[in-house]
Amino acid sequence: MKQRSLLREVTINGPALHTGDNSRLTLKPAPANHGIVFRRLDLHEKPEFRPHISQVGDLVRNTTLNVGHSKLHTVEHVMAALHGMGIDNVEVEMDASEPPIMDGSARGYVNMILEGEPVEQEADREHFVLDKPISVSKGNSSLIALPYDGFKVTCTSSDDRGIHTQHLSIDIDPEVFSTQIAAARTFTVFEDIEELIKLGKIKGGSLENAIVLKGNKILSKEPLRFEDELVRHKILDVIGDIFLLGKPIKAHLIAVRPGHALNSELTKKLFERMEELEKGHAKKVSKKKTLVIETETELDIRRVLETLPHRYPMLMVDRVIEFRGDDELTAIKNCTINEEYFQGHYPGQPIMPGVLQIEAMAQAAGILMLRATKNEGMTAVFMSIDKVKFRNKVIPGDQLKIDVKLTKIMRGKIGTAVATCTVGDKVASSGELKFMLVDKEAEI
Repeated sequence: MKQRSLLREVTINGPALHTGDNSRLTLKPAPANHGIVFRRLDLHEKPEFRPHISQVGDLVRNTTLNVGHSKLHTVEHVMAALHGMGIDNVEVEMDASEPPIMDGSARGYVNMILEGEPVEQEADREHFVLDKPISVSKGNSSLIALPYDGFKVTCTSSDDRGIHTQHLSIDIDPEVFSTQIAAARTFTVFEDIEELIKLGKIKGGSLENAIVLKGNKILSKEPLRFEDELVRHKILDVIGDIFLLGKPIKAHLIAVRPGHALNSELTKKLFERMEELEKGHAKKVSKKKTLVIETETELDIRRVLETLPHRYPMLMVDRVIEFRGDDELTAIKNCTINEEYFQGHYPGQPIMPGVLQIEAMAQAAGILMLRATKNEGMTAVFMSIDKVKFRNKVIPGDQLKIDVKLTKIMRGKIGTAVATCTVGDKVASSGELKFMLVDKEAEI
Protein backbone atom coordinates (compact mmCIF):
# COMPACT_ATOMS: atom_id res chain seq x y z
CA MET A 1 0.00 0.00 0.00
CA LYS A 2 1.36 3.40 -1.02
CA GLN A 3 1.46 6.64 0.98
CA ARG A 4 -1.07 9.30 0.03
CA SER A 5 -1.21 13.10 -0.04
CA LEU A 6 -3.43 15.70 -1.76
CA LEU A 7 -3.18 17.01 -5.29
CA ARG A 8 -4.18 20.59 -4.42
CA GLU A 9 -4.59 23.02 -1.52
CA VAL A 10 -8.02 23.44 0.14
CA THR A 11 -9.30 25.84 2.82
CA ILE A 12 -12.29 26.20 5.15
CA ASN A 13 -13.21 28.63 7.95
CA GLY A 14 -15.78 28.94 10.70
CA PRO A 15 -16.21 29.21 14.50
CA ALA A 16 -14.39 26.84 16.86
CA LEU A 17 -16.32 24.74 19.40
CA HIS A 18 -14.67 25.70 22.69
CA THR A 19 -13.17 29.16 22.10
CA GLY A 20 -15.97 30.35 19.81
CA ASP A 21 -13.35 32.23 17.75
CA ASN A 22 -13.41 32.24 13.96
CA SER A 23 -10.79 29.87 12.61
CA ARG A 24 -9.29 29.23 9.18
CA LEU A 25 -7.76 25.86 8.26
CA THR A 26 -5.86 24.93 5.11
CA LEU A 27 -4.69 21.52 3.92
CA LYS A 28 -1.61 21.61 1.67
CA PRO A 29 0.06 18.79 -0.30
CA ALA A 30 3.30 17.41 1.15
CA PRO A 31 5.98 15.06 -0.24
CA ALA A 32 6.34 11.38 0.64
CA ASN A 33 7.58 10.60 4.19
CA HIS A 34 6.77 14.19 5.27
CA GLY A 35 4.04 13.06 7.65
CA ILE A 36 1.21 15.19 9.06
CA VAL A 37 2.36 18.61 10.27
CA PHE A 38 0.14 21.28 11.88
CA ARG A 39 1.33 24.89 11.83
CA ARG A 40 -0.05 27.85 13.88
CA LEU A 41 0.16 30.84 11.53
CA ASP A 42 -1.29 33.21 14.13
CA LEU A 43 1.78 32.92 16.39
CA HIS A 44 4.98 34.83 15.69
CA GLU A 45 7.24 31.78 15.52
CA LYS A 46 4.65 29.75 13.53
CA PRO A 47 5.27 26.63 15.65
CA GLU A 48 4.94 23.17 14.10
CA PHE A 49 3.11 20.23 15.61
CA ARG A 50 3.74 16.66 14.47
CA PRO A 51 0.79 15.02 16.26
CA HIS A 52 2.06 12.46 18.73
CA ILE A 53 0.87 10.90 21.98
CA SER A 54 3.76 12.55 23.85
CA GLN A 55 2.22 15.99 23.14
CA VAL A 56 -1.20 15.33 24.68
CA GLY A 57 -2.43 17.87 27.24
CA ASP A 58 -6.04 18.68 28.14
CA LEU A 59 -8.45 15.79 27.49
CA VAL A 60 -11.69 17.27 28.85
CA ARG A 61 -14.16 16.91 25.96
CA ASN A 62 -11.38 17.36 23.39
CA THR A 63 -7.82 16.37 22.55
CA THR A 64 -5.24 19.14 23.05
CA LEU A 65 -1.62 19.02 21.84
CA ASN A 66 1.21 21.01 23.49
CA VAL A 67 4.54 21.99 21.94
CA GLY A 68 6.44 24.28 24.29
CA HIS A 69 4.02 27.06 25.26
CA SER A 70 1.93 26.59 22.10
CA LYS A 71 -1.28 24.57 22.00
CA LEU A 72 -3.70 23.05 19.52
CA HIS A 73 -7.20 22.35 20.82
CA THR A 74 -9.93 19.96 19.61
CA VAL A 75 -7.95 18.47 16.74
CA GLU A 76 -9.49 14.99 17.00
CA HIS A 77 -11.95 15.48 14.11
CA VAL A 78 -9.20 16.68 11.77
CA MET A 79 -6.99 13.76 12.80
CA ALA A 80 -9.87 11.30 12.41
CA ALA A 81 -10.54 12.54 8.87
CA LEU A 82 -6.87 12.27 7.86
CA HIS A 83 -6.54 8.84 9.50
CA GLY A 84 -9.84 7.48 8.21
CA MET A 85 -9.21 8.72 4.67
CA GLY A 86 -5.71 7.28 4.58
CA ILE A 87 -3.78 10.55 4.19
CA ASP A 88 -0.13 10.19 5.22
CA ASN A 89 1.50 13.45 4.13
CA VAL A 90 -0.06 16.91 4.41
CA GLU A 91 0.55 20.30 5.98
CA VAL A 92 -2.31 21.69 8.09
CA GLU A 93 -2.15 25.46 8.51
CA MET A 94 -4.35 27.18 11.14
CA ASP A 95 -4.73 30.83 12.12
CA ALA A 96 -6.13 30.00 15.58
CA SER A 97 -5.61 27.53 18.42
CA GLU A 98 -8.64 25.46 17.46
CA PRO A 99 -10.02 24.33 14.06
CA PRO A 100 -13.59 25.10 12.92
CA ILE A 101 -16.17 22.79 14.48
CA MET A 102 -18.48 23.05 11.45
CA ASP A 103 -21.43 20.69 12.04
CA GLY A 104 -19.79 18.80 14.91
CA SER A 105 -18.66 15.90 12.75
CA ALA A 106 -15.69 15.16 10.47
CA ARG A 107 -17.78 15.36 7.29
CA GLY A 108 -16.51 18.84 6.41
CA TYR A 109 -12.90 17.69 6.67
CA VAL A 110 -13.60 14.62 4.54
CA ASN A 111 -15.16 16.91 1.92
CA MET A 112 -11.98 19.02 2.03
CA ILE A 113 -9.84 15.93 1.46
CA LEU A 114 -12.02 14.80 -1.45
CA GLU A 115 -11.89 18.31 -2.94
CA GLY A 116 -8.09 18.28 -2.59
CA GLU A 117 -8.11 14.90 -4.39
CA PRO A 118 -6.09 12.19 -2.64
CA VAL A 119 -3.16 10.92 -4.71
CA GLU A 120 -0.79 7.99 -4.25
CA GLN A 121 2.92 8.61 -3.81
CA GLU A 122 5.97 6.48 -4.56
CA ALA A 123 6.81 5.51 -0.97
CA ASP A 124 5.17 2.55 0.75
CA ARG A 125 2.97 3.12 3.80
CA GLU A 126 4.34 1.67 7.04
CA HIS A 127 1.93 0.16 9.58
CA PHE A 128 2.31 -0.83 13.21
CA VAL A 129 1.17 -4.46 13.28
CA LEU A 130 -0.01 -5.26 16.80
CA ASP A 131 1.31 -8.62 17.97
CA LYS A 132 -0.57 -9.18 21.23
CA PRO A 133 -3.64 -7.95 23.17
CA ILE A 134 -3.26 -4.69 25.08
CA SER A 135 -5.96 -3.16 27.28
CA VAL A 136 -6.77 -0.22 29.53
CA SER A 137 -9.76 0.43 31.77
CA LYS A 138 -11.10 2.99 34.19
CA GLY A 139 -14.31 2.62 36.13
CA ASN A 140 -16.94 1.24 33.76
CA SER A 141 -14.98 2.14 30.61
CA SER A 142 -12.50 -0.09 28.82
CA LEU A 143 -10.49 -0.33 25.60
CA ILE A 144 -8.81 -3.45 24.24
CA ALA A 145 -6.59 -3.71 21.15
CA LEU A 146 -6.31 -7.16 19.54
CA PRO A 147 -4.08 -8.38 16.69
CA TYR A 148 -5.98 -8.11 13.41
CA ASP A 149 -5.07 -8.00 9.72
CA GLY A 150 -6.76 -4.65 9.09
CA PHE A 151 -8.25 -1.83 11.13
CA LYS A 152 -11.53 -2.54 12.91
CA VAL A 153 -13.38 -0.79 15.72
CA THR A 154 -16.07 -2.39 17.87
CA CYS A 155 -17.71 0.07 20.24
CA THR A 156 -20.47 0.13 22.85
CA SER A 157 -21.60 3.62 23.84
CA SER A 158 -23.85 4.35 26.81
CA ASP A 159 -24.72 7.19 29.15
CA ASP A 160 -24.66 6.60 32.92
CA ARG A 161 -28.32 5.63 32.98
CA GLY A 162 -28.09 3.16 30.12
CA ILE A 163 -30.81 5.03 28.21
CA HIS A 164 -28.88 5.65 25.01
CA THR A 165 -26.94 2.38 24.71
CA GLN A 166 -25.70 1.78 21.17
CA HIS A 167 -23.30 -0.70 19.57
CA LEU A 168 -21.45 -0.98 16.27
CA SER A 169 -18.62 -3.14 14.89
CA ILE A 170 -17.06 -1.97 11.63
CA ASP A 171 -13.92 -2.37 9.50
CA ILE A 172 -12.45 1.03 8.64
CA ASP A 173 -11.19 2.07 5.20
CA PRO A 174 -11.56 5.41 3.36
CA GLU A 175 -14.89 4.50 1.76
CA VAL A 176 -16.39 3.20 5.02
CA PHE A 177 -15.09 6.17 7.00
CA SER A 178 -16.43 8.73 4.52
CA THR A 179 -19.89 7.15 4.25
CA GLN A 180 -20.49 5.49 7.64
CA ILE A 181 -18.49 7.38 10.30
CA ALA A 182 -17.46 10.90 9.23
CA ALA A 183 -20.95 12.47 9.38
CA ALA A 184 -21.65 11.39 13.00
CA ARG A 185 -21.86 14.51 15.19
CA THR A 186 -20.51 15.17 18.67
CA PHE A 187 -22.95 14.93 21.58
CA THR A 188 -23.25 15.83 25.23
CA VAL A 189 -25.59 15.22 28.16
CA PHE A 190 -27.78 18.22 29.01
CA GLU A 191 -26.77 18.12 32.69
CA ASP A 192 -23.08 18.52 31.74
CA ILE A 193 -23.53 21.75 29.80
CA GLU A 194 -23.44 24.13 32.80
CA GLU A 195 -20.20 22.61 34.10
CA LEU A 196 -18.57 22.83 30.66
CA ILE A 197 -19.51 26.51 30.45
CA LYS A 198 -17.95 27.09 33.89
CA LEU A 199 -14.75 25.46 32.59
CA GLY A 200 -14.69 28.02 29.77
CA LYS A 201 -15.60 25.50 27.09
CA ILE A 202 -18.27 25.14 24.34
CA LYS A 203 -18.44 28.90 23.68
CA GLY A 204 -19.13 28.06 20.05
CA GLY A 205 -21.47 25.15 20.80
CA SER A 206 -25.08 25.01 19.62
CA LEU A 207 -27.64 22.54 18.34
CA GLU A 208 -26.22 23.25 14.90
CA ASN A 209 -22.96 21.49 15.79
CA ALA A 210 -23.87 19.11 18.61
CA ILE A 211 -26.51 16.65 19.75
CA VAL A 212 -27.82 17.09 23.30
CA LEU A 213 -29.17 14.16 25.35
CA LYS A 214 -31.86 15.20 27.84
CA GLY A 215 -33.32 12.22 29.65
CA ASN A 216 -34.63 9.86 26.99
CA LYS A 217 -34.90 12.69 24.44
CA ILE A 218 -32.39 13.57 21.73
CA LEU A 219 -32.23 17.28 20.93
CA SER A 220 -30.81 18.18 17.51
CA LYS A 221 -31.18 20.91 14.88
CA GLU A 222 -31.75 18.20 12.29
CA PRO A 223 -32.88 14.53 12.49
CA LEU A 224 -30.29 11.93 13.42
CA ARG A 225 -28.09 11.06 10.45
CA PHE A 226 -27.84 7.46 11.63
CA GLU A 227 -30.07 5.56 14.03
CA ASP A 228 -26.90 4.84 16.03
CA GLU A 229 -25.18 8.19 15.44
CA LEU A 230 -23.86 8.41 19.01
CA VAL A 231 -21.73 5.26 18.87
CA ARG A 232 -20.51 6.21 15.39
CA HIS A 233 -19.18 9.48 16.78
CA LYS A 234 -17.42 7.59 19.59
CA ILE A 235 -15.74 5.47 16.90
CA LEU A 236 -14.78 8.69 15.07
CA ASP A 237 -13.06 9.98 18.23
CA VAL A 238 -11.22 6.68 18.72
CA ILE A 239 -9.93 6.84 15.13
CA GLY A 240 -8.75 10.41 15.68
CA ASP A 241 -7.03 9.75 19.00
CA ILE A 242 -5.28 6.54 17.85
CA PHE A 243 -3.79 8.68 15.05
CA LEU A 244 -1.42 10.02 17.74
CA LEU A 245 0.42 6.70 17.60
CA GLY A 246 2.39 8.22 14.72
CA LYS A 247 1.59 5.63 12.06
CA PRO A 248 -1.45 3.59 10.91
CA ILE A 249 -2.18 0.51 13.02
CA LYS A 250 -3.36 -2.96 12.12
CA ALA A 251 -5.53 -3.99 15.05
CA HIS A 252 -9.08 -4.59 16.24
CA LEU A 253 -10.05 -2.02 18.87
CA ILE A 254 -12.87 -3.00 21.24
CA ALA A 255 -14.24 -0.06 23.23
CA VAL A 256 -16.83 0.15 25.99
CA ARG A 257 -17.79 3.72 26.86
CA PRO A 258 -14.54 5.22 25.52
CA GLY A 259 -13.45 8.85 25.97
CA HIS A 260 -10.46 10.98 25.01
CA ALA A 261 -8.56 10.23 28.24
CA LEU A 262 -8.94 6.45 27.90
CA ASN A 263 -8.19 6.61 24.16
CA SER A 264 -4.98 8.41 25.07
CA GLU A 265 -4.02 5.78 27.65
CA LEU A 266 -4.43 2.99 25.11
CA THR A 267 -2.42 4.92 22.52
CA LYS A 268 0.41 5.33 25.06
CA LYS A 269 0.49 1.58 25.69
CA LEU A 270 0.40 0.85 21.97
CA PHE A 271 3.27 3.26 21.38
CA GLU A 272 5.32 1.61 24.13
CA ARG A 273 4.76 -1.78 22.50
CA MET A 274 5.64 -0.38 19.07
CA GLU A 275 8.92 0.99 20.46
CA GLU A 276 9.74 -2.36 22.10
CA LEU A 277 9.23 -4.19 18.82
CA GLU A 278 11.22 -1.66 16.78
CA LYS A 279 14.13 -1.74 19.23
CA GLY A 280 14.02 -5.53 19.55
CA HIS A 281 13.33 -5.32 23.28
CA ALA A 282 9.98 -7.05 23.19
CA LYS A 283 9.75 -10.00 25.56
CA LYS A 284 7.51 -12.98 25.33
CA VAL A 285 5.01 -13.00 28.17
CA SER A 286 4.54 -16.29 29.97
CA LYS A 287 1.02 -17.61 30.05
CA LYS A 288 -0.66 -18.66 33.24
CA LYS A 289 -2.78 -21.61 32.23
CA THR A 290 -6.20 -21.89 33.79
CA LEU A 291 -9.16 -23.98 32.76
CA VAL A 292 -12.74 -24.34 33.84
CA ILE A 293 -12.77 -28.10 34.46
CA GLU A 294 -15.75 -29.88 32.91
CA THR A 295 -16.42 -31.85 36.11
CA GLU A 296 -16.79 -28.70 38.24
CA THR A 297 -20.41 -27.97 39.15
CA GLU A 298 -19.70 -24.49 40.56
CA LEU A 299 -16.85 -21.96 40.99
CA ASP A 300 -16.06 -20.12 44.20
CA ILE A 301 -14.39 -16.69 44.14
CA ARG A 302 -10.91 -18.24 44.17
CA ARG A 303 -11.64 -20.18 40.98
CA VAL A 304 -13.34 -17.16 39.42
CA LEU A 305 -10.16 -15.13 40.01
CA GLU A 306 -8.07 -17.92 38.46
CA THR A 307 -10.34 -17.98 35.40
CA LEU A 308 -10.97 -14.29 34.73
CA PRO A 309 -8.30 -11.57 34.37
CA HIS A 310 -10.58 -8.89 35.90
CA ARG A 311 -9.89 -7.44 39.33
CA TYR A 312 -11.44 -4.82 41.63
CA PRO A 313 -13.34 -2.69 40.79
CA MET A 314 -14.17 -4.43 37.48
CA LEU A 315 -14.74 -8.04 38.62
CA MET A 316 -18.49 -8.51 38.22
CA VAL A 317 -18.86 -12.21 39.12
CA ASP A 318 -18.60 -13.36 42.75
CA ARG A 319 -19.50 -17.01 42.24
CA VAL A 320 -20.78 -19.47 39.66
CA ILE A 321 -23.48 -21.36 41.53
CA GLU A 322 -24.43 -23.84 38.81
CA PHE A 323 -23.25 -25.21 35.47
CA ARG A 324 -25.91 -26.91 33.37
CA GLY A 325 -23.88 -28.93 30.94
CA ASP A 326 -21.36 -27.01 28.84
CA ASP A 327 -23.74 -24.39 27.48
CA GLU A 328 -25.57 -22.87 30.49
CA LEU A 329 -24.65 -21.43 33.86
CA THR A 330 -25.96 -19.28 36.68
CA ALA A 331 -23.63 -16.83 38.44
CA ILE A 332 -24.16 -14.17 41.09
CA LYS A 333 -22.86 -10.68 41.82
CA ASN A 334 -23.51 -9.26 45.28
CA CYS A 335 -24.04 -5.50 45.12
CA THR A 336 -23.04 -3.64 48.29
CA ILE A 337 -22.91 0.06 49.11
CA ASN A 338 -19.10 -0.33 49.17
CA GLU A 339 -19.03 -0.65 45.37
CA GLU A 340 -17.01 2.24 43.90
CA TYR A 341 -19.59 3.16 41.27
CA PHE A 342 -22.39 3.73 43.79
CA GLN A 343 -20.58 6.79 45.17
CA GLY A 344 -21.29 8.85 42.07
CA HIS A 345 -24.16 6.96 40.43
CA TYR A 346 -26.07 8.65 41.95
CA PRO A 347 -25.43 10.45 45.26
CA GLY A 348 -28.46 9.88 47.46
CA GLN A 349 -29.98 7.38 45.02
CA PRO A 350 -27.38 4.69 44.25
CA ILE A 351 -28.13 2.58 41.15
CA MET A 352 -25.91 0.01 39.43
CA PRO A 353 -25.00 1.34 35.94
CA GLY A 354 -26.52 -0.65 33.10
CA VAL A 355 -23.14 -0.97 31.39
CA LEU A 356 -21.80 -2.85 34.43
CA GLN A 357 -24.71 -5.27 34.23
CA ILE A 358 -23.62 -5.89 30.65
CA GLU A 359 -20.07 -6.45 31.89
CA ALA A 360 -21.34 -9.00 34.45
CA MET A 361 -23.15 -10.88 31.67
CA ALA A 362 -20.02 -10.77 29.48
CA GLN A 363 -17.75 -12.12 32.26
CA ALA A 364 -20.14 -14.96 33.06
CA ALA A 365 -20.42 -15.80 29.35
CA GLY A 366 -16.61 -15.83 29.10
CA ILE A 367 -16.37 -18.43 31.86
CA LEU A 368 -18.94 -20.58 30.06
CA MET A 369 -17.09 -20.24 26.75
CA LEU A 370 -13.83 -21.41 28.33
CA ARG A 371 -15.58 -24.44 29.79
CA ALA A 372 -17.30 -25.34 26.53
CA THR A 373 -14.16 -25.07 24.35
CA LYS A 374 -11.65 -26.37 26.94
CA ASN A 375 -9.20 -23.66 25.84
CA GLU A 376 -6.37 -23.63 28.36
CA GLY A 377 -4.34 -20.43 28.80
CA MET A 378 -7.00 -18.28 27.09
CA THR A 379 -9.32 -15.50 28.18
CA ALA A 380 -12.65 -14.34 26.73
CA VAL A 381 -12.81 -10.77 25.40
CA PHE A 382 -16.21 -9.08 25.10
CA MET A 383 -16.86 -7.90 21.53
CA SER A 384 -20.44 -6.71 21.24
CA ILE A 385 -23.97 -6.79 22.61
CA ASP A 386 -27.28 -6.63 20.78
CA LYS A 387 -30.95 -6.34 21.76
CA VAL A 388 -29.99 -5.02 25.21
CA LYS A 389 -32.89 -4.09 27.49
CA PHE A 390 -32.92 -2.53 30.96
CA ARG A 391 -36.15 -3.25 32.85
CA ASN A 392 -35.58 -2.67 36.58
CA LYS A 393 -32.95 -0.91 38.67
CA VAL A 394 -30.32 -2.67 40.77
CA ILE A 395 -29.50 -1.05 44.12
CA PRO A 396 -27.16 -1.73 47.08
CA GLY A 397 -28.15 -4.89 48.94
CA ASP A 398 -29.39 -6.65 45.80
CA GLN A 399 -27.99 -9.96 44.63
CA LEU A 400 -27.73 -9.96 40.85
CA LYS A 401 -28.35 -13.43 39.38
CA ILE A 402 -26.78 -13.87 35.94
CA ASP A 403 -28.13 -16.62 33.67
CA VAL A 404 -26.20 -17.32 30.47
CA LYS A 405 -26.79 -19.75 27.61
CA LEU A 406 -24.32 -20.29 24.76
CA THR A 407 -26.06 -20.27 21.39
CA LYS A 408 -23.17 -20.65 18.93
CA ILE A 409 -19.41 -21.27 18.85
CA MET A 410 -17.59 -20.38 15.61
CA ARG A 411 -14.12 -21.73 14.77
CA GLY A 412 -13.66 -22.59 18.43
CA LYS A 413 -12.77 -18.97 19.22
CA ILE A 414 -15.86 -16.78 18.74
CA GLY A 415 -19.00 -17.33 20.78
CA THR A 416 -22.50 -15.88 21.02
CA ALA A 417 -24.78 -16.14 24.04
CA VAL A 418 -28.02 -14.86 25.50
CA ALA A 419 -27.93 -13.56 29.06
CA THR A 420 -30.35 -12.26 31.67
CA CYS A 421 -29.75 -10.47 34.97
CA THR A 422 -32.44 -10.80 37.62
CA VAL A 423 -32.98 -9.59 41.17
CA GLY A 424 -35.41 -11.86 42.95
CA ASP A 425 -38.16 -12.58 40.43
CA LYS A 426 -37.65 -9.32 38.46
CA VAL A 427 -35.59 -9.07 35.29
CA ALA A 428 -33.09 -6.21 35.56
CA SER A 429 -31.46 -6.49 32.12
CA SER A 430 -30.91 -8.83 29.19
CA GLY A 431 -29.05 -8.99 25.91
CA GLU A 432 -27.33 -11.07 23.24
CA LEU A 433 -23.53 -11.09 23.49
CA LYS A 434 -20.59 -11.89 21.22
CA PHE A 435 -17.06 -12.50 22.46
CA MET A 436 -13.82 -14.15 21.39
CA LEU A 437 -11.02 -16.12 23.02
CA VAL A 438 -7.48 -14.71 22.96
CA ASP A 439 -4.20 -15.72 24.57
CA LYS A 440 -4.10 -14.71 28.23
CA GLU A 441 -1.27 -12.15 28.16
CA ALA A 442 -0.04 -10.06 31.06
CA GLU A 443 -1.46 -6.90 29.41
CA ILE A 444 -5.06 -8.15 29.61
